[in-house]
Amino acid sequence: MNCVKTDIDNRIAWVKISRGDGRNAFSQKMMLELRDTARMLQDVPDLTAVVLSSDGAFSAGADLSDSDGIRQDAGLLEMRQAIKLGPDMCKAWEDIDAYTIAAIEQYCIGGASALVASMDYRVMGAGSHMRLPEIGLGINMSWQTIPRLVAQIGPARAKQYTIMCEKINAVDAFSWGLIEQISQDGGAFDEAVRIAQKVASLPPLAVKMTKKAINATAYALADATSYMDRDQYLLTVQTEDFQEAMTAFFEKRAPEFTGN
Repeated sequence: MNCVKTDIDNRIAWVKISRGDGRNAFSQKMMLELRDTARMLQDVPDLTAVVLSSDGAFSAGADLSDSDGIRQDAGLLEMRQAIKLGPDMCKAWEDIDAYTIAAIEQYCIGGASALVASMDYRVMGAGSHMRLPEIGLGINMSWQTIPRLVAQIGPARAKQYTIMCEKINAVDAFSWGLIEQISQDGGAFDEAVRIAQKVASLPPLAVKMTKKAINATAYALADATSYMDRDQYLLTVQTEDFQEAMTAFFEKRAPEFTGN
């Protein structure tokens, strides 16, 4: 069963995340489908807008129970290759020439927040929230997300968002610049459709060239400042603090970090 469904009509692509459970946690399979969908959309010449929505909540973030995840006995080279999927997925969405719009309902956690940061426009339901739990789990914020967040919300807010691991409600997300629009709950998709139709009515070549120019300006140093974050992840998952964070998560208790 596919986790990502795509339809294209009248220069707009409609992409829906649906794992059938309303939580849409990021499994390896779903991330592969999201990456491959984005790469497919890159090759649709007359596409002008893309709407990414979900069935239920946008996403609970990483699926820690995923049976297709990285093997526990994997070596560093195998792990390093396996963890390319997240950043490759985000980069594929960033590289779509068409204008991309995320419709966020309920919650958008961890890797899902990294994904929408790679898009052009974000609509969030009024009662929804975003959160980055990575630091609290003993790992760095990777997937080359830091440059995108700094460009979008500035260094101080990027530090607050990533380091504090706190829920950011729709009003704060809007005032910070994490999202561009608040809708009524359940209405994010309808608002995303309105934006997509507006963009699709514009000259597609001018839209695509302008998006490309703005991204090149905003993310000019992105690779230079984030090229090591995959290897930083490999370091953090070797620490005692990471093991303590994972154990505490599954035991539903507060972790006790030592810096080791």
